[in-house]
Amino acid sequence: MSIVIPIGSGKGGVGKTVFTANLGILLAASGKKTILIDLDLGGSNLHTCLGIKNRNTGISSLINKQENSLENLLFETEIDNLFFIPGDTLSPGTGNLPFFTKQKIIKQINSLDADFILLDLGAGSTYNTVDFFLVSPYGIVFTSPETTSVLNAYSFIKTSVFRMLFRSFKAKSFEREIIHNFVNTKLEGSGRSFTADLIQELTAHSYLSGQAAAEKIKEFHPWVIVNRVENSESIELGLKLKDVTRKNIGIDLEFLGPLPEDKDVQLSIFRRSPVVLTSPSCPFTRELSVIADKLASGEVLPQPKLYLDEDDLLKIDE
Repeated sequence: MSIVIPIGSGKGGVGKTVFTANLGILLAASGKKTILIDLDLGGSNLHTCLGIKNRNTGISSLINKQENSLENLLFETEIDNLFFIPGDTLSPGTGNLPFFTKQKIIKQINSLDADFILLDLGAGSTYNTVDFFLVSPYGIVFTSPETTSVLNAYSFIKTSVFRMLFRSFKAKSFEREIIHNFVNTKLEGSGRSFTADLIQELTAHSYLSGQAAAEKIKEFHPWVIVNRVENSESIELGLKLKDVTRKNIGIDLEFLGPLPEDKDVQLSIFRRSPVVLTSPSCPFTRELSVIADKLASGEVLPQPKLYLDEDDLLKIDE
């Protein structure tokens, strides 16, 4: 069974795509068949971080109905065990993803044959991005130690939690109506977590629904990585994200580890060559190797059971 790892960020420019490319290379080098999928639709550049020219058709072929299978878009890179599906900046309009195409992509991602499938998602908290983030229990929230990045990471996590809860119940259900109303009326600052208040409201209507929501929240443990760490203050800002998320949302984040600021990373971007290949002994590569080893030794968790139907065309914050 493949381990699918969606990688998202609340804000662009934090180094998410560079991380995804280099993590994929390290997993492949460890003998794991690894597929990288560029789902930063409308802003795809994972191929650049891999040092690959954009000559292959990608996700837009599905969006434009020129292709019907993700597997047919898969091509082998020059690195052993590493495969790639481009987002495809060769065609316009890929950022405007039709709902049923999203359904198809999500279904086909989970049917691909690999040890690891890494999804490089677009920055921000749109529902297309969040729905891709929720295809797996292994989502990574990638951020940097700037206050704006951490705040956007918090917003991304909060949106993901409520989207997950919304999709945990069937279309047109009373549970979805409660969640919809809650998200639009609840303000932070009550002294306890958002999710505790929401579970209380659901339980007042149905004990089983409240318990189901509580179980979903209990199972949701996204990983967090703080990039470009230079000092202890940078790490403390990441720890504040963990504390605020637990207090306000009731979610326990798990840190995979910090990644240091490293001039070799910027040089590798300029050269369009992955840093783990050009600088295998630099601080960034060493720390990323520790993270890759953690992931490679992990057990496979079941995929979350969430509904994705026509009713999801309606955003819960409308």
